[in-house]
This record gives sequence, structure tokens and C-alpha cells, in this order.
Amino acid sequence: MDEIVYRILLFDCFALDLARGCLRTGDRDIDLRPKTFRVLRHLAENAGRLVPKQELYKIVWPNVVVSDDSLVQCVRELRQALGDDKYRLIKTVSRRGYLLDVTVTTRDLPVASASPVATNSAAASLVPSLDQADTKARPSLSIPDNLPDKPSIAVLPFSNLSPDPSQDYFSDGITEDIIIELSRFSELFVIARNSSFQYKGKSIDVRQVGRELGVRYVLEGSIRRVGKRVRFAAELVDAVTGAHRWAERYDRELKDVFAVQDEVARTIVAVLAAHVNKAEAERTALKPPATWQAYDYYMRAADALAAFQRHGQVATIYETRRLIERCLAIDPDFARAYDLQSRTQLSTWSLPLDADYMNPAVLEAAHRAAERAVQLDANLAQAHYQLGFVLSFKAQREAAVAACERAVALNPNYVDRRFAGVLVHAGQPERAIHVAKAHLRLDPFALPIGRGWLGLAYYLLRRYGEAVAPLRELVMRSPNYRPGRAWLAATYAQLGRLEEARAEAAEVLRLDSSWTSSTIFRKGGYLIDEDVDHLVDGLHKAGLPEK
Repeated sequence: MDEIVYRILLFDCFALDLARGCLRTGDRDIDLRPKTFRVLRHLAENAGRLVPKQELYKIVWPNVVVSDDSLVQCVRELRQALGDDKYRLIKTVSRRGYLLDVTVTTRDLPVASASPVATNSAAASLVPSLDQADTKARPSLSIPDNLPDKPSIAVLPFSNLSPDPSQDYFSDGITEDIIIELSRFSELFVIARNSSFQYKGKSIDVRQVGRELGVRYVLEGSIRRVGKRVRFAAELVDAVTGAHRWAERYDRELKDVFAVQDEVARTIVAVLAAHVNKAEAERTALKPPATWQAYDYYMRAADALAAFQRHGQVATIYETRRLIERCLAIDPDFARAYDLQSRTQLSTWSLPLDADYMNPAVLEAAHRAAERAVQLDANLAQAHYQLGFVLSFKAQREAAVAACERAVALNPNYVDRRFAGVLVHAGQPERAIHVAKAHLRLDPFALPIGRGWLGLAYYLLRRYGEAVAPLRELVMRSPNYRPGRAWLAATYAQLGRLEEARAEAAEVLRLDSSWTSSTIFRKGGYLIDEDVDHLVDGLHKAGLPEK
């Protein structure tokens, strides 16, 4: 028997010649860089198995530290070489690795066949033509039935590849800004930051993300910040097929980061939407602060506020304010910092955390900060939402609704839970339900209060049965939020479920023994008088004291 010295791996219409280190199709060679060939060889030798990224790094770049960009570039070259424009051969599993989704057959040739001419001929004879390629039916793609009627996208948190793990706030801030920029385009359906960030730090298939969030596309990437330079890498993936639609890498100085955000957003819009309204495109650019340092403080503050929303620790909200003050000391005209400042003030005014609770001076400060944000940047949708929310607590209902409507006009994809609250306060529960549902579609993992406004709107319409589910979820996810328990107690009472109503009422009093309905829900306040009467009636039936 001849000694085996020569091996060929056959798949689709290609032959991977391991002896000569080349890829062949038909009667021609396809040039590949050595590293790219090595990636393909390992994928082919492990066809049908998900190959983790770390495994590829060890095989292709042993004893060398490389970034994700090196592997992404190799995969991009392979797709081009294989003509894999429909991404049917090489599949990506987000944040985990790659899979060669094809049957691979091994052919061993003897020594006698190993001359260049002979091996070329042998390989060519073994490679099927395109017409002969494996055409066995592949499983049909399952397209989610909840996709919107326009291009839809979720932006996953960009990975922090910086040497310092504490730079997460930087990666998160850049991700949020890209989400905001994309959401300005009415041609796109963009999932909110809160839901996208549920996947932070998780290894998950983009197809699962697509199913859970109801989107067709996912943008993911990484950021590496070292000194005064930053490297961005971004990939746009079809969440139904797993196919890559676009990828790019940017190396910039920190001062140019705003231009990169804008370029990424515009490129994605061009890929996903056939036509972009020129007026929308012209207003997409964020108004950058005067210096990079101000923006850095702002991103730290936004990260601290997000931590407060998760854990409710009052110290975190004051850390947020301290960082905002540092930001505004550098750039006193940075609109988004004033918006953030107003949000911290309204939070401590509305929550029983310290002396700020229900303090009129704190509410006035929140109003001034929100107005300042709108004055500095009239196109900042989130500032209009914040202004509307503050005005609603001051019972300026028409102005509050108008501010939120302006936000929607500026950014149709930025449907905020605060608008639902404004409409509840304004005595428009039907419309509040519509807005709350739109918000929950854009933000499936919304903060619990988003479902709270939905449940309260149902209650005010006397649709008590429909109010129970969202209010129960609010209470389950925020067990110490007293208004939520009070709303649920009133709902149970109106349904005649008095045992459950009294149990919720007991929890309200356990959290605050001095709680009375007239203190929280009084006539002439932020709720219209008719709704106050209706809510207090349910609370009284549940056993909560009125005075």
C-alpha cells in the first residue's frame, strides 16, 4: 500500500489542499493569506461544530496576543474567497465563535500522486462543479413573526477590550450614543438601550437575540481605549440567517470619537434603508461638548445613573450629580448633562430616599435643568421627554403632553416610558396604553415602571382584569416601590379579590407605616381630580388609610 502523505478536504465546490496550503475550485487556485488559510483549515477539520474564538486564537496565533479584529479580518477574507455573500457556509455565533455549516469529505492521495501537476489534476477531479455541489435541502430559516414592517435593529453593548476593566462605562456610553443616533431615522426600528444591555457580558447567538427582541439585524462590536487613542470594530449581522452584512474597523484619536459614531450610524442606515430623508440625516449629528474631558465625565455620570436605576442606592445618584458638575464645569453648554441632572433631581424628589422627597425646591431645580437642556439643544428628544415629565408633576398637563409630542416628532424610535406617565397624569389613559405598548415593543426588557404606567392606565379605564398582569410584574421586579403595590392593591379591591388586596396594602404599610392615600394622591395635584377619587376608592376598599 502506498504511504499516505497528501490530504485534501472537500466541501461545497471547493478543495482545501493541505499539502500545498491552497484553496482550489474548478481548475484554479484561490489565494489566501497563511493565517486566513489556517482559520479555514481548522474550521473545515471541525465542520459542523461551533469553534470558539479562543480556540482559533490558540491554533492560528499561538503565544501571541491579538485582538478580535485579526480574526474578523480572516473570516471576512474567507467569505470573499468562498463567494459566501449569502453567508450560508460560515456562520457566526455572537461573542462565541464560528461554524463551517457544510459537509466536509477527506481524500488521501498516495506518494505517487504527489507531484504538483498530479496533485492539481487530482484535486480538480475531486472538486465538484457548482452544479454538482451539495444541494441537499438545508433547514428552512425561521423568520420571527413579530418583525416590524421596516428594517429593525438591536445594538448590543460593545465589548471593552481596554486593559482597564473599569473602562466599561466608556464602551457603554459609545454604544448608547450609536443607539440614539440610529433611532433618529424614521426608516429604522431601533430597540432601546435598556433591552439591548440585557445581553451585556453574555455569550449568545444573535439569532436568539433577534427572536427575543423581534429584530432582523444586530450590531455588535468592541472598543479598545489606550492612552489618547481608541479602536472601534463593528459588525452588522442578519439575526435570521446569522449572515454578516457589514463590518469595519476604525482607529482614531479620542477627540475624533464623535465623527466615528456618526459614520457608523450613517453607514448602517445606508445598508439597511434604501432611502434616508435628507433632513433627518442632517440633524443626526450629536452636538459634541467643548472638550473630550466633558464627554468622558458625562458618560461616567450616565453609567452611575444606570446603576442607580438597577439598585436604587441613594449614594449612586449623588455620585451621578458630582460627575455632572465636573462635566458642566468644563462645558457649561452641554445639553445632555443638564438632561441627566434633571433626571437625578426628579428621582430624589419622587422617591423617599432623603430630604429631597417631595421638596418643592428640588422639583423646581429639575424643571430649570430640563428647560436648560432644551434651550441648548432643541433637537434633543430625551430632553423634551424629561421636560414633559417634570411639567406633568407640576400639573401643567397641556405643556407636558406638548413637550413629549415634540420628542416623538424629533425621534419616532425614542418612545419613552415617561410619555405614558405624562398621559396618565393628563387624564388620557387610552392614549397612555398605546404609548406604553409602543415603548414596551421598542424596549421589551423595560424598567418595571414602564409596565406600571400601563397597568395604572388600565385601572383608570376600569379595565381591572387587564391591569393585574403589568402591575404584578411591576411589584415582582420592584418589590419596595410603594406606588406599585398601592396600585395593585386598588386593582385587586375593585375586582373583589379582597384577600390579595389587603396583602398588598399590608406590604405598603410595612414599607412605610405613615403612608396615607391623601398624602400621595391628593386633589389639585398631578392626577386629575376624577382619577384621584377613583384611585382612592380602590385604596380605601383595600384597607389603606385615607388620612
